[in-house]
Amino acid sequence: MAKLPILMYHHITAEVGKGLTISVEKLEKQFKHLDENGYKTYHLNELLQMKQLPKGKNIVITFDDGYVSQKELALPLLKKYKLKATFFVPLDFLGKTDSWNTSALEIMTLKQLKSLDPKIVELGFHSYCHKKYTELSNTEIEADTRRCLEFVSKNEINFSPVLAYPYGKFPKEKTRNEIFKKILSKSGIQYGLRIGNRINNFPFKKLYEIERIDVKGEFSMLKFRQKIRFGKLF
Repeated sequence: MAKLPILMYHHITAEVGKGLTISVEKLEKQFKHLDENGYKTYHLNELLQMKQLPKGKNIVITFDDGYVSQKELALPLLKKYKLKATFFVPLDFLGKTDSWNTSALEIMTLKQLKSLDPKIVELGFHSYCHKKYTELSNTEIEADTRRCLEFVSKNEINFSPVLAYPYGKFPKEKTRNEIFKKILSKSGIQYGLRIGNRINNFPFKKLYEIERIDVKGEFSMLKFRQKIRFGKLF
């Protein structure tokens, strides 16, 4: 089975970044490293059609929350280094700010989402209301997912059938987890992404517990290289 690290980014800044905010300077260094070292990037929708990955270095790049900074700062770098990425978007916040976090960072509008080049950026779901699934009932999760599907259908915008859990949280108790996965499957969601910070094997064994590596703004290039090679560092 092939190894497949999945990177998770959030906000990008022209200033010094830390935590979930990374500087555009560091982001470029990381993308340049991927390019120079022969990493091939994929949209998750492409992986749905694949039974195995080609030999070599493979990776998936994801961005959460649909920040305007992703369009303004990350997209040019994706183009420059010929990389693909998935943008996970909380649909109730389009054209607003991240009220669950800083209440200051702008989220893209529907028009901005539609302007993104689908050859570079794939759109994926990040729930509708950006609430922790562990704090919602299964009925509420089902309703939230339905609102996502209705929104993209009504607004004629293409989203892949993939979902990144807000805060990486999902029901883990056995019975609730089984119901949760059935809700997603019934809704047409084919991949569910958590955090976990481990390197995935592909094909994925647990379609609704795909792990991602959270890239922090304070990471050195050495730590970044270690993370994409080993995942969780102890």
